[in-house]
Amino acid sequence: MVLSGCASDALTLAPASPDKPWKPSPKDPVVSAMTSGSPEVPSGFGVPVLPEVSVLPTAPTIDSKRAYGLPELIDIAQRENPDTRLAWNRARQAALAVGLVEATFLPRLSANVISGWQKTHTPLPLLPGNRSINTELNGVVPALALEWLIFDFGQRSALAEGARQASFAANVLFNGTHQKIIHEVTHAYYQYGGANAQIQVADQALKNARQIANAVEARRKAGLATVLETSQANQQVAQAKLRQVTAQGNQQIAYQALLAAAGLPANMHIKISAPQKNTLPGTNTMLTDEAIRLAISRRPDVLASYAAMKASEQGITAAEAEFLPKVYLGAVAATNRTNFDVRGLPSLQQQTSSSNVILGVTIPIFDGGLRSARLHDARIQADKASDVFQQSQQAAMREIIAASNMLRTALASHQAASELVRTAQTTYDGALEAYREGLGTLTAVTIADTALLDAQQARMDARTASQVAAANLAFMMGNMTAARESWIE
Repeated sequence: MVLSGCASDALTLAPASPDKPWKPSPKDPVVSAMTSGSPEVPSGFGVPVLPEVSVLPTAPTIDSKRAYGLPELIDIAQRENPDTRLAWNRARQAALAVGLVEATFLPRLSANVISGWQKTHTPLPLLPGNRSINTELNGVVPALALEWLIFDFGQRSALAEGARQASFAANVLFNGTHQKIIHEVTHAYYQYGGANAQIQVADQALKNARQIANAVEARRKAGLATVLETSQANQQVAQAKLRQVTAQGNQQIAYQALLAAAGLPANMHIKISAPQKNTLPGTNTMLTDEAIRLAISRRPDVLASYAAMKASEQGITAAEAEFLPKVYLGAVAATNRTNFDVRGLPSLQQQTSSSNVILGVTIPIFDGGLRSARLHDARIQADKASDVFQQSQQAAMREIIAASNMLRTALASHQAASELVRTAQTTYDGALEAYREGLGTLTAVTIADTALLDAQQARMDARTASQVAAANLAFMMGNMTAARESWIE
């Protein structure tokens, strides 16, 4: 009764009420062990400080003098990103599951030793002299037992096939995890390259704004520019500086995203080389139905859902086998050594051995509908797996077509933006020269400068979008199986 009353006392370890903060107790052995002594009572809803939590794993060795390109970053990610190890362990667990099921085909052999001792005191009040008999009995029985399920109408075979399908799915998803990491690093790498390009555009914008300001200043000294024009020129410089600060902030965000994709610590400093300045094609070819079917057939997610569907079908076979009899074999070989002692009489020792073989059949007759419920559940699981497989097929087709259209749009946008930059550059150069010669207005120069910067920004964004879209199409097609510098051919 005293010990049962202690069970409710454990409520003192929990918060006292839903609106009051929990405070660690010095008597709590878990808190004391984690905080290495007397815990510091936090204020408000704070929690104890655990210095061990802040100990980070060892960071990979990075050459500070080397500029890492996309293939090198992908190689680092495949070694350092924890997703690869998680997928690897899932694949190993699935492989072990196959071995566990296959082990049920083999007999089970066990060795048992039973030892005992018994002492008996029997009083005999009616006899003279020694009025009791004391006896001692001890013995050892070693035994060797064999259990073997010989025949079960294919239940274990179905379970083994389902486990093999699950292992295949885990292995496919392991490779798919690496493809996903390659895609994420590639996407982050091109986004970081685009952020650097934005800084270049922002720097050029500031340079152009200062050229305009210098031209206005020269005209002001000659008495040809007004105060309003000087203010407009200074405003243009300030806007260019703001654009530059914004671009630098976007670069830091893209840099952190690239470190996260590569599995590197957020405080690591690593040099990143710029993406290749290869010439982009005008457009990409339309995907044929045959190319789409080929891409679907090698998508890891589709293959994994197909294996899951096949495994669920084996679950039906295993559930149906529950209604059928099972044949098993049992065998036991044992020896028995017994020692019987009666005080005052010679001891008796006996050693015997025995062996037997049993061949049996179990036939399930009634279980309250348990097997029927399991069979219905297996059929429902198979239907669900079939629907998921069809959904994965349709989703893969939509993603492939959408990725192809996205790449086509990005390439067309880059081509149009490149032409826009050429025309905007001509307009800006003419407007600035005309203003210097006194034949144009500052408003025309400002408009031309803004149009040029917007065109340059659009071309940089379109180039980044084209590179990202090409990598995305390769990923959706199941082709992103190894590191490459560029996915635009």
